[in-house]
Amino acid sequence: MSGFDDGEEEYQGLVTIVLPGDDSEEGSGEHVEVRAHLAGNFSPLTGDYRWRGRLSPSTRVSAAFREGVRTVVVRTPGGFESAGVLEEPNLWGGHPIGGTGSPPFAVPLVDIGEPDH
Repeated sequence: MSGFDDGEEEYQGLVTIVLPGDDSEEGSGEHVEVRAHLAGNFSPLTGDYRWRGRLSPSTRVSAAFREGVRTVVVRTPGGFESAGVLEEPNLWGGHPIGGTGSPPFAVPLVDIGEPDH
């Protein structure tokens, strides 16, 4: 049992958190590797994909959060990445994180089909 909904896709393992850099080039910030448990699902009613999860404790991620960083890039070893929003640390020192749109992990292709007329 994962602790997430049974209908959700999920990823557990190492992720790279890309903190915002000082210049404008995307992905140019500091890279911090942490363990994560992420899951998400597609909503056919709203047409979007929402994902959430938790990051393991990281002194660097927590320091960035205290400095005001909220939006980071989350990358998985499979080459997937997505912007995520950090939340206040949990009791164990890790940070909940979430995002909307393409998740930072593989999901099955969903064909919503053409409407019947």
